[in-house]
Amino acid sequence: MSSGRIFQQKLDPLTGNSEWVVIEEDELPDAPPQTLLVTTSYLDMLNDSRRNRAFRDAIDKTITKPCHVLDIGAGTGLLSMMAARAMDSGMSGECSSSKGTVTACESYLPMVKLMRKVLRLNGMERKVRVINMRSDEVEVGVDITSRADVLVSEILDSELLGEGLIPTLQHAHDKLLVENPQTVPYRATTYGQLVESKYLWKLHDLFNNEAKASDGIRLVPRKKEANLFVKSHFSMHCDAIKEEIQLLSEPFKIFEFDFWKRPESQGETSLHIKATNDGTVHAIVSWWILQLDCEGTIFYSTGPRWISFPFNMELQSSFPNSGDWCDHWKQCVYFVPGKGFTISKDEELHLHAIHSDTSISYEFEPQTQSTEMDQYDFARDDQLILSPERVAIYGDSNWRWFILQAVIKALKGKVPSLCLVADDSVFLTIAIASLSQTSHVISLFPGLKEKGAKYLQTVAVANGYSMDRVEVPEKRKDYLTMCDTHQKMVELLVGEPYYYGNDSMLPWQNLRFWKERTTLDPVLSNDALIMPCKGILKACAMSLPDLWRSRRCLRQIEGFDHSVVNATLGACGDLPAPHESPCLPFFIWQCGENKGLSEIFSVMEFDLSKPISPCFGKAQVKFTRSGICHGFALWIDWVMDAGNEIVVSTGPDQRLWKQGIKLLAKPVTVGIHGSSIGNISAEIEASFNPSTGELDIKYDFA
Repeated sequence: MSSGRIFQQKLDPLTGNSEWVVIEEDELPDAPPQTLLVTTSYLDMLNDSRRNRAFRDAIDKTITKPCHVLDIGAGTGLLSMMAARAMDSGMSGECSSSKGTVTACESYLPMVKLMRKVLRLNGMERKVRVINMRSDEVEVGVDITSRADVLVSEILDSELLGEGLIPTLQHAHDKLLVENPQTVPYRATTYGQLVESKYLWKLHDLFNNEAKASDGIRLVPRKKEANLFVKSHFSMHCDAIKEEIQLLSEPFKIFEFDFWKRPESQGETSLHIKATNDGTVHAIVSWWILQLDCEGTIFYSTGPRWISFPFNMELQSSFPNSGDWCDHWKQCVYFVPGKGFTISKDEELHLHAIHSDTSISYEFEPQTQSTEMDQYDFARDDQLILSPERVAIYGDSNWRWFILQAVIKALKGKVPSLCLVADDSVFLTIAIASLSQTSHVISLFPGLKEKGAKYLQTVAVANGYSMDRVEVPEKRKDYLTMCDTHQKMVELLVGEPYYYGNDSMLPWQNLRFWKERTTLDPVLSNDALIMPCKGILKACAMSLPDLWRSRRCLRQIEGFDHSVVNATLGACGDLPAPHESPCLPFFIWQCGENKGLSEIFSVMEFDLSKPISPCFGKAQVKFTRSGICHGFALWIDWVMDAGNEIVVSTGPDQRLWKQGIKLLAKPVTVGIHGSSIGNISAEIEASFNPSTGELDIKYDFA
């Protein structure tokens, strides 16, 4: 897109509504970053020194004379500047009339604007030509003068192919590159390993996990297993569950993709894998290794730390060590359907791997695994695809018990004639419809919409309710009227709260339930029960060295100053006023090295029984162990009943919810009371703005 203007979608976390904001080419890139680049992986990637060094070494080795270099997905322009510097170095010792060219192709306008600032800061604006468009829109003779001799790029996700690597390379080889070009990287190879892990099993097999709950609710009834499921693979930091994994095979090579030649859209391979232990195969953990130079001396790996390659020390050095944790690339987990299948040591398995132009999938031959799962029909409109963590929550016996106890308590005494589910909770809808045979249930399903309605119809018989008592409005409305409620007042308003598609939101953005409770006020009866009735903002001081290191302010990266990007990318450190590092959502337990330094404490409460309003809270932090404090973890505990007896926590111990992390500008040494080293206490303040849904966090160490 080269018009110098893009439309950026901005989401209101408290209403779920979005609007399109116009970003012009000539606008300053210091606009509030929260809607632009803060939540991207750019900062983490630029703080990955192992990656930066590998690319620099390979580019210096590959580019030794004037040529045309094309950088696809240029980001801040780091690889382009490396290429321009390498070209200058190659020319310094010889007289040459030829002139090299570096073209940086980046489609995202906010990043283009940031790149131009970085190039200017490093005196590279005349050595790197920036094109603001997709690479498959670039034409030789129109946008670039000639085909490129060298391609440098890094359009890779955790699975390798998900960011469009194959289509991008195909178009580049067809239209933009010379025959037999040089490329950095040179090759990528995917690897896998069979594992047994109950944690990974719980992330996808809802059918068998909810069968153990014995509560009568069936989100996945028999022969309806394909109606609610997760995608067959997802990305996570597998080192975090290293102690819970049993390895059932040696690592095996799967696919090899050469960047220097045109890749095929489809590919398949058959592998023979020997089991190294008895066990149950629940998943395949996969990763990739980049070979950055054609000679095979420079590598980068996304493999877990338990991997070792004693036959090749060069390859071994590419694997992450302590202190190398980064968040931009994880391992990819492929779930074996159902309960998995058992194997014996030395048994040989046959694995069939297939890749499309955007993903990799696997089949075991023959299909030895016992599974209740029929073939997925992805065209059906009554299927729900949920995140693995959401599936694990719905399959967790303790969580289900807490929610059901809260519902039973709410239904005691006066049975409500009209119940309203304000969020996307299919569990609450089914539970209320099953437990109260006379109540009418309206589920707003703001994210699931008609898919949710069709799903409820599919599982109605198995859960003992009739769809004439359950309703999902066809169109979303900002306000409900008495016409929408059939002239009845709502006597029970519930939510978990959970909003479909908001898995990467901050915990307090689920206070959308409070906002919607407020807009529903005209249709609520005077004695309506609200569930949850209260939210409590909880916090804990944390040592998070790996996460802080990955989010710290940038300075020199392989000789190039990146300090101008810090505020826009949301770095932590010495930022110019009024900038400060934002709160961001993370699974704390997956953030490398981590430990709590204080007791868990309450910061403020949100009274959901009343209309939404500004809130302020302050708390003293007393440290329970000495260490280096890098920030605070924050989350919400939901109080489901007026008696404060049923509380659902979303804290880090649960592992299925993300917490909000507020990193400090500088790490602080802390100690326990009576210690002569470090700060022994701190104070934290939080204020909630109901018009924006933002939570402002301030802290002070003493």
